[in-house]
Amino acid sequence: MVPTPTPTPLQECYVISLRPVGAHGMMRRAAAARGMRVLALSPWRIEARDDAATRKALRAALAADAVVFTSPPAVRAAAALQPLRPRRGQSWLAVGGGTAAALRRAGVQDVGAPTRMDSEGLLALPALRGIRGQRIGLVTAPGGRGALAPALGQRGATVVRANVYERVSIAPSPRAAAFLQSSHATPWLALSSGEALRHVLSALPTAAATALRRARVVAASARLADLARGLGFRDVRIAVDARPGSLVDAIAE
Repeated sequence: MVPTPTPTPLQECYVISLRPVGAHGMMRRAAAARGMRVLALSPWRIEARDDAATRKALRAALAADAVVFTSPPAVRAAAALQPLRPRRGQSWLAVGGGTAAALRRAGVQDVGAPTRMDSEGLLALPALRGIRGQRIGLVTAPGGRGALAPALGQRGATVVRANVYERVSIAPSPRAAAFLQSSHATPWLALSSGEALRHVLSALPTAAATALRRARVVAASARLADLARGLGFRDVRIAVDARPGSLVDAIAE
């Protein structure tokens, strides 16, 4: 008779993913490599914009002294509206590795991206120092990277914003909410967006939101860790960056 394997501690955990609808694949793969499951708790779905005002705003943003893309969906939505072609002497920047890879797939080879993949890491790049009087294009979505534009403004830059996609709020899955309340496995919340967390907490039924606050949190930055603590989470640790693999590695440690 073959003995039943003893479950590892990680196999008795699951990861709560707050990624948009259809964007949980990388988190599922990273979690599966560690023997964990994923509970998808999407706060919204992504919809690209395609109208005259958006095209005009994008042209203005891409003509700035430096251009910042805040996410892979921002790259895809912008590329669908017009070819992405940097001008000579212009800096094109990505908030993280996934966004930089999306830009390269769109034909932009010279992309700056921080090792620390968040707004704070992006702001530390040399291309965003000494920018007083410059125009900085920000290709993003409404509400995206809320701390970035004010920080650029404080450095004396003019932010030229192009909201090329939007997040359309959706109701939490009743099945996911029920699982939060009934599961005896240990939940880990993978936190890479404060906006997503606030939305999910406000949209969940009270009992499910209470259950979510009992989850352990692995945050992509110190800022997000502080946010989680302020929202009632007690057990919070910080990963090296926002990549799914990094968040899952922090859980495993």
